[in-house]
Amino acid sequence: MSERGSGWILFAMIALITAGVMHIFDAIWMFQYNGSVPQSLQGALFGTSLTTYGWIYLVVGFVLIGAGFGLASGSQVARWIGIITGSLTAISAIWLVPYYPIWSLVYIVLGTLVVYALAAYGGDEVTA
Repeated sequence: MSERGSGWILFAMIALITAGVMHIFDAIWMFQYNGSVPQSLQGALFGTSLTTYGWIYLVVGFVLIGAGFGLASGSQVARWIGIITGSLTAISAIWLVPYYPIWSLVYIVLGTLVVYALAAYGGDEVTA
């Protein structure tokens, strides 16, 4: 990692690792939840079991943490995982704006900043 943009890459690393840890906490909560399944989960893509979603969140959390640490070594795979997840975060937060406007805007801004950091400063430098 070069000196130019190293702060942006550090920001992306911290954001990815933090998102991964939060996904793991969400997964643990889903595994422990014993209440009724929310009505909005009926007919959902991965079924109605919160345990299924817990496993998905757990795997995604470990992938995000791995990508965050992978950025430290300059991994291009980690860079692309970060760009994809940052994009998905920003896009998926758009649908939550009517319900949680402040948090949605925060997610959109953070996702966009992660994408900017990795797209502008995460790649190999071109020498002329």
